[in-house]
Amino acid sequence: LQKQTIYKYTLTVYLWFSIKGSLIFFCLTPLSSYCILKFYLEHFFKIYTYLSPENTQEGRRLLDSITWPETPPLPKPFSLNLTTNGAKSSFSIVLRDGGWRVGDELMVRIQLRDYNGNPKKSGGDYLTSRLHNRMLGAGVVGQVQDHLNGTFTAVFPLLWNGTVLLVQTSESITVLKRVTEEQPDRIWFSSDFRFGSVTETSTCNVCLDADKAPLCNFTDLHTGEQWFCYKPKTLDCNTRVSHVVVFRGLKINKEERLLFQRYKDYFLVCFLYITVNDYLFNLIIACLKGKQVHMFGDSTTRQFYEFITKKLPSKFDKHSTPQCGPFLAVDHTNDIMMTFRCHGPPLRNYKINLSQLQYVANELDRLNGGPNTVVVVGVWAHFGSFPMEVYYQRLMAIRRAVGRLLNRAPGTKVIIRTANMKDMNVDSSLYNSDWYSLQRDKVLRAVFKHPGVLLLEAWEMVQAHYLPHNLHPPPGIIKLMVDMILSNTCPENGG
Repeated sequence: LQKQTIYKYTLTVYLWFSIKGSLIFFCLTPLSSYCILKFYLEHFFKIYTYLSPENTQEGRRLLDSITWPETPPLPKPFSLNLTTNGAKSSFSIVLRDGGWRVGDELMVRIQLRDYNGNPKKSGGDYLTSRLHNRMLGAGVVGQVQDHLNGTFTAVFPLLWNGTVLLVQTSESITVLKRVTEEQPDRIWFSSDFRFGSVTETSTCNVCLDADKAPLCNFTDLHTGEQWFCYKPKTLDCNTRVSHVVVFRGLKINKEERLLFQRYKDYFLVCFLYITVNDYLFNLIIACLKGKQVHMFGDSTTRQFYEFITKKLPSKFDKHSTPQCGPFLAVDHTNDIMMTFRCHGPPLRNYKINLSQLQYVANELDRLNGGPNTVVVVGVWAHFGSFPMEVYYQRLMAIRRAVGRLLNRAPGTKVIIRTANMKDMNVDSSLYNSDWYSLQRDKVLRAVFKHPGVLLLEAWEMVQAHYLPHNLHPPPGIIKLMVDMILSNTCPENGG
């Protein structure tokens, strides 16, 4: 047993065991959670467990409840012809006595097949379904059930024409599961450390191998959120001044990459570009008059700030980074104040000053709150490549802060933005696939089952819309989401 003080107030205990040829290293941080690094003699493999003691029981139960069905191992030798092919798959409508009327439920049976046209025998593929009417600009999401034998059932309210989309094959999900388990650090970050004329750059992440070099421990003392950097060669840990993302290579073979090739469906769409005209602006002003609106999270939440503040008279954003803020907009005449600030690491962004990097939970604890305060939080897009425990731990810190805010200021309106589907290519599928986002969306919904919190249904709004999926939904969809924010902020105005 060796005790050693790691920088920044945290005592770290190293326990070394030799068990059946494996060397196990435990890194226990009492302020937050713990990480477990296993060093196998054959290869280097990492397992991260980030559930702090107060979150362990609920967290394990919640994470177990969203376990994805077992997916098949990749065929050996690998053959793409033995994997799921949407074009070869088929469907049939389950007949209904007396036919159908508008508003009835339509049930569709789906049989997935491989490239050879043979029926699949296992489940685990990720499918979505929707009905939409472009003339009305309306859509609705169907429910998909996996029967774990290569067949699925999709159920729709019968309103308009429908589509079923194969998002991820079960074989590609097998790869996604593996890379998360084996390469959770496939996206790395770095920080500059500076003192006088000396600058050094060091690697940072949620959890690092302390056997490689001494660590600087930047675990947040209030929220318990973990963050580490390797200590610079000559400078002290307290000289850290910046944060930036560094994309590292992902280790998959060329056969596995074939599973993420997407055939593009070319179709004509009419993009709806929304401008904030005077009528809409007047509605926004009438709703937000006398209110403070504070937005926190990633760039998908920043879109709301940018949409609403286009015509506010005073904005003080000149000295902020365009990605992270902090941003401030005010309308003195109508006593309106709006702010935006990005969430703390992990954050995939251009280089930003360390002072601009704040955890959402800490920001919520600084708010007075009250009936004229609206809080919008959206934290999801930067967590796809990390183990689910990292995301759950972050949400729990935010949930506790929301609880404290509502306790001291019960009239505060709190709105949590859900995730949304994206346009995927090979690389984005491996780092931030819709399957990753779906899992995190399920966790977010479970964590924020709170009577005082509204979930902004971004996932279904994007999935049901006729416009192509995009990480940053186009203005037409953002307007719909802003309408939801205003409807819940000012229900007395009829939304």
